[in-house]
Amino acid sequence: MRTPAGKECRYFYGDYYRGRNNEECLLLKSTNPPLPWKAVLCSSCPVPEILMANACTNMEFSARLDRPFPFTKQKVGIIPVCRKTGKTGFDPHVGCGNCTELPDIFSKFETP
Repeated sequence: MRTPAGKECRYFYGDYYRGRNNEECLLLKSTNPPLPWKAVLCSSCPVPEILMANACTNMEFSARLDRPFPFTKQKVGIIPVCRKTGKTGFDPHVGCGNCTELPDIFSKFETP
């Protein structure tokens, strides 16, 4: 679904049926305790770009709200976790490196 920032995100949910205006982030809602969501958080959220770059079905996100410096705006921070290997702390744009194998054509090339 399209977020208020204009990006496509599978964690955003908006209910507009018959005049309703209920919007929420399912990623922030799934944390324990649930984190408060505001529409301005969607503009700085890295999840839509990560989902466009990496379509791994084994990757999950653990969300948090970060404030880089006092008196600055909150930003959504994520920690990627691979369900298959259990790895954390990898670059989510690339993936953990174990779920998706490179085709054999790339292993034939040797660097001089």
